[in-house]
Amino acid sequence: MADDVNGAVRTSPRRLVVGISGASGVAYGVRTLDALRELGVESHLVVTRAALLTLSQETDLSPDDLTGRADVVHRLADVGASIASGSFRTMGMIVAPCSVRTMSEIATGVTSTLLTRAADVVLKERRTLVLMVRETPLHLGHLRTMTALTEMGAIIAPPLPALYARPESIEAMIDQSVGRALDLFGLEWSGVRRWAGLKGVTAE
Repeated sequence: MADDVNGAVRTSPRRLVVGISGASGVAYGVRTLDALRELGVESHLVVTRAALLTLSQETDLSPDDLTGRADVVHRLADVGASIASGSFRTMGMIVAPCSVRTMSEIATGVTSTLLTRAADVVLKERRTLVLMVRETPLHLGHLRTMTALTEMGAIIAPPLPALYARPESIEAMIDQSVGRALDLFGLEWSGVRRWAGLKGVTAE
């Protein structure tokens, strides 16, 4: 996959870092891993302790069920892992879901775990960082943090339901959000229902 970075074209390996933090919506991370497996993209997973708690509350999956979906699993405290270095080339990173705490830590650059360190690396290397932030309503501090991250090059992509796709299940809504997030890396997944224009409407 070729990217144009400041006028220079470089080729990125089909490798994506996936972070799962403790916000509600762990299914977004699960389905991201499933999608990457289907697409043949190597996944590097790092999960917070809070995310494992959320996994036990929101799904019937075990931690092994989750980590078994990834190609490579990194320990949260392993700041010497490959994904902690900019010399380890990737397409970027997605945090799905992204808690406000994780978002805020990335924004400050004062990183305390491998998840936030890996995200900081992606930003400094000018790679794509997608944060599927799960929080509402948002106060001014949240919004200012999102603005700061956007100015730093991150993409804030809250997982909102695309009702135009007329999803028939929660799973379909999750897949649509995951697929649209993967679009941002130039990855086209079958879980996305594309907009094909208005049907049955005649312009006057």
